[in-house]
Amino acid sequence: MTTSRTPRQPDVDQPHPDHDRGLEFDLSTLMSRRSLGLFLGAGGAVAALAACTPSGSTGSTSSPASTATAAAPSAAATATASPTLTRAIAECGVEIPQETAGPYPGDGSNGPNVLEASGVVRRDITSSFGTASAKAEGVPLTFTLTLLDNANGCTPLAGAAVYAWHCDRDGKYSMYDSSLKNENYLRGVQEADANGQVTFTSIFPAAYSGRWPHIHFEVFESMNNATAAGQVLAVSQIALPQAACDDVYGTPGYERSVTNMTRTTLRSDNVFGDDGGIYQLATMTGSAAEGYTAGLNVTI
Repeated sequence: MTTSRTPRQPDVDQPHPDHDRGLEFDLSTLMSRRSLGLFLGAGGAVAALAACTPSGSTGSTSSPASTATAAAPSAAATATASPTLTRAIAECGVEIPQETAGPYPGDGSNGPNVLEASGVVRRDITSSFGTASAKAEGVPLTFTLTLLDNANGCTPLAGAAVYAWHCDRDGKYSMYDSSLKNENYLRGVQEADANGQVTFTSIFPAAYSGRWPHIHFEVFESMNNATAAGQVLAVSQIALPQAACDDVYGTPGYERSVTNMTRTTLRSDNVFGDDGGIYQLATMTGSAAEGYTAGLNVTI
């Protein structure tokens, strides 16, 4: 999926007035590099299953289990499966909702393309790479996506690739904000392991005006497709639970997020509002003092 738009320059109180105006807005300005026909033909209509990480403590939020029942995984698939993957397969059945990539994807569809840069394949995305040097400051966040193949009994999508990106604690996006045009932090690509999982080390993003706190991601069939900005299987977003957001936004550096959180709810958000984000809401454990861990199942 590809979006094309010319975002307005952010002002002080509303850093991203055009950000994530919904799938309809994206499709109306779709670019030719990745056709919608290829997207729908390869991945079909996509939706998300609620996140599953091992049960934890502060700020954890779980979503409703799917009502659909997936085919039982093969013995080979479960022989070395982690408890997280085993639970993910058992609950699989709802595909990930298709969402907007927003005006700041950095994938070549709207301006700069980080996917073709040497160094973008990495687990830790807190720092810029290449000739850039800035590091994003904030509460540590590690998030894991578990990719599942809905057409094949929800077996892990080993070898698929994920490009993830999000704003910093000031609500700014690298490569696009006027002060960060030469930086590329909080962007990276990972290849799914045998369990269909990718994990990124990052920082907790801000809540900026008009949007619920979130993380963007695109799923590609392979690493080659990802680093060549090729065909996309799914484009979606992770919603972060309110308990964790409230905890983090009480720490220094996130002051503006406190006010922005009072202006938006999951139900009023223009991306998650159709269903309250129930299929994209991450399960989280941890604390602002120690850092957070998040997880989401991504069924394609």
